[in-house]
Amino acid sequence: MKDYKFVTIWRVKAPLESVWNEIYHAKEWPTWWKGVENVVELRRGDEKGVGTLHRYTWKSKLPYRLSFDMETVRIEAPRLLEGIAKGELQGRGVWQLSTENGETIVRYDWNVETTKQWMNLLSPIARPLFEWNHNVVMSWGAQGLAQRLGASVVEQKT
Repeated sequence: MKDYKFVTIWRVKAPLESVWNEIYHAKEWPTWWKGVENVVELRRGDEKGVGTLHRYTWKSKLPYRLSFDMETVRIEAPRLLEGIAKGELQGRGVWQLSTENGETIVRYDWNVETTKQWMNLLSPIARPLFEWNHNVVMSWGAQGLAQRLGASVVEQKT
Protein backbone atom coordinates (compact mmCIF):
# COMPACT_ATOMS: atom_id res chain seq x y z
CA MET A 1 0.00 0.00 0.00
CA LYS A 2 1.10 3.55 -0.71
CA ASP A 3 0.18 6.33 1.65
CA TYR A 4 -0.91 9.86 0.82
CA LYS A 5 -1.36 12.88 3.08
CA PHE A 6 -3.49 15.72 1.74
CA VAL A 7 -4.52 18.99 3.36
CA THR A 8 -7.17 21.07 1.60
CA ILE A 9 -8.31 24.49 2.78
CA TRP A 10 -11.31 26.40 1.47
CA ARG A 11 -12.23 29.92 2.58
CA VAL A 12 -15.93 30.33 1.88
CA LYS A 13 -17.98 33.53 2.18
CA ALA A 14 -20.88 31.73 3.83
CA PRO A 15 -22.05 31.13 7.40
CA LEU A 16 -20.34 28.29 9.24
CA GLU A 17 -23.65 26.54 9.95
CA SER A 18 -24.57 26.50 6.24
CA VAL A 19 -21.19 25.07 5.25
CA TRP A 20 -21.40 22.49 8.06
CA ASN A 21 -24.86 21.42 6.93
CA GLU A 22 -23.65 20.67 3.39
CA ILE A 23 -20.56 18.77 4.50
CA TYR A 24 -22.36 16.85 7.24
CA HIS A 25 -25.13 15.61 4.89
CA ALA A 26 -22.87 13.51 2.68
CA LYS A 27 -25.75 11.73 0.93
CA GLU A 28 -26.45 15.06 -0.80
CA TRP A 29 -22.91 15.50 -2.12
CA PRO A 30 -23.67 14.03 -5.58
CA THR A 31 -26.14 16.89 -6.15
CA TRP A 32 -23.44 19.56 -5.84
CA TRP A 33 -19.97 17.95 -5.85
CA LYS A 34 -18.82 16.96 -9.31
CA GLY A 35 -16.94 13.70 -9.08
CA VAL A 36 -19.06 12.23 -6.30
CA GLU A 37 -21.08 9.66 -8.20
CA ASN A 38 -22.85 8.04 -5.31
CA VAL A 39 -23.14 8.09 -1.52
CA VAL A 40 -25.17 5.31 0.10
CA GLU A 41 -25.91 5.05 3.80
CA LEU A 42 -25.10 1.48 4.83
CA ARG A 43 -25.70 1.94 8.55
CA ARG A 44 -27.24 4.68 10.63
CA GLY A 45 -25.32 5.85 13.66
CA ASP A 46 -26.47 7.33 16.93
CA GLU A 47 -28.58 10.49 17.30
CA LYS A 48 -25.55 12.67 16.44
CA GLY A 49 -24.48 10.46 13.54
CA VAL A 50 -21.48 8.77 15.16
CA GLY A 51 -21.24 5.23 13.82
CA THR A 52 -22.92 6.09 10.51
CA LEU A 53 -21.39 4.17 7.63
CA HIS A 54 -21.53 5.50 4.05
CA ARG A 55 -20.21 3.99 0.83
CA TYR A 56 -18.72 6.62 -1.48
CA THR A 57 -18.05 6.19 -5.20
CA TRP A 58 -15.86 8.85 -6.82
CA LYS A 59 -15.04 9.50 -10.47
CA SER A 60 -12.37 11.99 -11.38
CA LYS A 61 -10.45 13.45 -14.31
CA LEU A 62 -8.44 10.23 -14.62
CA PRO A 63 -10.21 7.19 -16.11
CA TYR A 64 -10.89 5.24 -12.93
CA ARG A 65 -13.36 5.11 -10.05
CA LEU A 66 -12.72 4.61 -6.37
CA SER A 67 -15.15 3.22 -3.82
CA PHE A 68 -14.70 3.03 -0.10
CA ASP A 69 -16.74 2.92 3.07
CA MET A 70 -16.43 5.73 5.61
CA GLU A 71 -17.52 5.33 9.20
CA THR A 72 -18.13 8.51 11.17
CA VAL A 73 -16.18 8.21 14.42
CA ARG A 74 -16.33 11.72 15.87
CA ILE A 75 -18.65 14.70 15.53
CA GLU A 76 -18.32 18.03 17.28
CA ALA A 77 -21.01 19.97 15.45
CA PRO A 78 -20.60 22.38 13.75
CA ARG A 79 -16.81 22.32 13.92
CA LEU A 80 -15.41 18.81 13.43
CA LEU A 81 -16.34 15.65 11.54
CA GLU A 82 -14.01 12.65 11.46
CA GLY A 83 -14.26 9.34 9.65
CA ILE A 84 -12.34 6.14 9.03
CA ALA A 85 -12.18 4.85 5.44
CA LYS A 86 -11.94 1.19 4.41
CA GLY A 87 -11.95 -0.27 0.94
CA GLU A 88 -10.06 0.92 -2.14
CA LEU A 89 -8.76 3.71 0.09
CA GLN A 90 -8.02 3.18 3.77
CA GLY A 91 -7.31 5.84 6.32
CA ARG A 92 -8.73 8.84 8.12
CA GLY A 93 -10.49 12.00 6.99
CA VAL A 94 -11.08 15.01 9.23
CA TRP A 95 -13.19 18.06 8.38
CA GLN A 96 -12.54 21.10 10.61
CA LEU A 97 -14.53 24.32 10.30
CA SER A 98 -13.82 27.69 11.84
CA THR A 99 -14.61 31.34 11.13
CA GLU A 100 -12.42 34.35 10.48
CA ASN A 101 -13.42 37.80 9.20
CA GLY A 102 -16.90 36.66 8.21
CA GLU A 103 -15.62 33.67 6.24
CA THR A 104 -15.85 29.98 7.00
CA ILE A 105 -12.53 28.21 6.84
CA VAL A 106 -12.84 24.56 5.88
CA ARG A 107 -9.83 22.34 6.42
CA TYR A 108 -9.84 18.74 5.25
CA ASP A 109 -7.05 16.37 6.25
CA TRP A 110 -7.11 13.15 4.24
CA ASN A 111 -4.50 10.57 5.23
CA VAL A 112 -5.04 7.42 3.20
CA GLU A 113 -3.42 4.40 1.66
CA THR A 114 -4.34 2.95 -1.70
CA THR A 115 -5.29 -0.73 -1.74
CA LYS A 116 -5.73 -1.24 -5.49
CA GLN A 117 -2.75 -3.25 -6.74
CA TRP A 118 -2.45 -1.34 -10.02
CA MET A 119 -2.32 1.99 -8.15
CA ASN A 120 0.36 0.71 -5.81
CA LEU A 121 2.41 -0.63 -8.71
CA LEU A 122 2.16 2.68 -10.62
CA SER A 123 2.67 4.88 -7.56
CA PRO A 124 6.41 5.43 -8.03
CA ILE A 125 5.79 7.14 -11.37
CA ALA A 126 2.11 8.14 -11.15
CA ARG A 127 2.06 9.62 -7.63
CA PRO A 128 2.17 13.24 -8.89
CA LEU A 129 -0.74 12.45 -11.22
CA PHE A 130 -2.77 10.88 -8.38
CA GLU A 131 -2.07 13.95 -6.22
CA TRP A 132 -3.07 16.31 -9.04
CA ASN A 133 -6.26 14.29 -9.50
CA HIS A 134 -7.13 14.59 -5.80
CA ASN A 135 -6.62 18.36 -5.98
CA VAL A 136 -8.94 18.62 -9.00
CA VAL A 137 -11.69 16.71 -7.19
CA MET A 138 -11.33 18.93 -4.11
CA SER A 139 -11.49 22.01 -6.32
CA TRP A 140 -14.75 20.69 -7.78
CA GLY A 141 -16.01 20.39 -4.20
CA ALA A 142 -15.17 24.01 -3.40
CA GLN A 143 -16.84 25.22 -6.59
CA GLY A 144 -19.92 23.08 -6.03
CA LEU A 145 -20.25 24.15 -2.41
CA ALA A 146 -20.00 27.81 -3.34
CA GLN A 147 -22.62 27.42 -6.05
CA ARG A 148 -24.91 25.45 -3.74
CA LEU A 149 -24.71 28.16 -1.07
CA GLY A 150 -24.81 31.11 -3.47
CA ALA A 151 -21.46 32.12 -2.02
CA SER A 152 -17.92 32.49 -3.24
CA VAL A 153 -14.76 30.62 -2.42
CA VAL A 154 -12.22 33.26 -1.57
CA GLU A 155 -9.26 30.92 -1.46
CA GLN A 156 -8.40 27.27 -2.05
CA LYS A 157 -5.23 25.53 -1.03
CA THR A 158 -4.29 21.93 -1.54
